[in-house]
Amino acid sequence: MSSATPPARPVLLGRNQYGKAENRVVRITRDGRTHHIKDLNVSVALSGDMDEVHYSGSNANVLPTDTTKNTVYAFAKEHGIESAEQFGIHLARHFVTSQEPIHRARIRIEEYAWERIEASDSGSRFIGADEIKHSFVRKGQDVRTAQITYDGESWEVLTGLKDLTVMNSTDSEFWGYVKDKYTTLPEAYDRILATEVQACWRHNWTDETERMPNWERSYAQSRKHLLEAFAETYSLSLQQTLYHMGARVINGRSEVDEIRLSLPNKHHFLVDLEPFGLKNDNEVYLAADRPYGLIEATILREGAEQRIPVDVTNL
Repeated sequence: MSSATPPARPVLLGRNQYGKAENRVVRITRDGRTHHIKDLNVSVALSGDMDEVHYSGSNANVLPTDTTKNTVYAFAKEHGIESAEQFGIHLARHFVTSQEPIHRARIRIEEYAWERIEASDSGSRFIGADEIKHSFVRKGQDVRTAQITYDGESWEVLTGLKDLTVMNSTDSEFWGYVKDKYTTLPEAYDRILATEVQACWRHNWTDETERMPNWERSYAQSRKHLLEAFAETYSLSLQQTLYHMGARVINGRSEVDEIRLSLPNKHHFLVDLEPFGLKNDNEVYLAADRPYGLIEATILREGAEQRIPVDVTNL
């Protein structure tokens, strides 16, 4: 007795994309002896009628990834780089409108900031904070991010930043939490609060017939709101600080409808100096890099739809 072999079930291709990742492009704009630098890391992802290249290997609908790389550098010359968002808009529009098989383009950009070095005789003056003297930001470490997606009809522009390390050396407490038999953490009524901010916010500009935001000003002001809210919030929990940071951006920037924040708690533990006959009066800390608490949340304008993925690296 022979058993018939069951027919093979179809194996289908799911969501897919391709492109050239991490194209490092530096654009120098020369204004006489004054030069301006835009330093970007650009990743291109394209999708559309790409079934055959997967099923049969036919490249008839495939724009080579090397071509996408070349386009990035050519556009840096032809269009310049006014902002990360505007550069991404130029690229996304080009790929979708110039190639019929391509229906969707996603451009992800990281921007690395360069600060001018002032000469010692430049006459620059020190500007300090008159009121808030317990908040700090590590200069030159944070990276600006952008993701531009275009499907031929509507746009989605996500802006953000990462590696923005901030600290409040006081005005932070943590107490009144749930305790069980495994709890050893002492309550704190004056602690260091430090985190490394990763933020992503969504603009409500989706249609080219609408007035486009000033991307540079929008980014600078949103970053400023994040820092001011961190500095000015008397924190009873990192969750509370996160909410105030997101709410400050939503309330301060009408073009932003949604912001997602990921804040690892960079723990600082008081060092026990009593074995050495010394009193540690909130002066000496151990900075622990891991493990760490990770606080994440999305803050929305009332009536807005949550669209930023919980994991922003999702397809």
